[in-house]
Amino acid sequence: QVQLVEFGGGLVQAGGSLRLSCTTSRRTFNTYAMGWFRQVPGKEREFVAGLTRGDISTVYADSVKGRFTISRDNAKNTVYLQMDTLKPEDTGVYYCAADPARIRPGATVENYVYWGQGTQVTVSS
Repeated sequence: QVQLVEFGGGLVQAGGSLRLSCTTSRRTFNTYAMGWFRQVPGKEREFVAGLTRGDISTVYADSVKGRFTISRDNAKNTVYLQMDTLKPEDTGVYYCAADPARIRPGATVENYVYWGQGTQVTVSS
């Protein structure tokens, strides 16, 4: 079992920035494809950003492209989501997820095996 723990959510004004962190004690963390998702009440969890196994490439939802950056620090077993130029529509609970099977991160919930507990991000207008 892999435990993922997210940090860094909070309240920020539109145009501001936040950095989310997702950490685990699993030393093989760098062999997993990773994803960040977000969810608002009444809606399905949606893909935000993904990182391939080995950190070869990244992929982003169109709604966050150019504003969000996913990255990984293998020495710290941590994946980050840097969120800049935040908008009110970025509000939601953000989850990190790990896929030990694939090289490329999937864009659907079903692709991932391990999930964090979520962290709330609220962007005020």
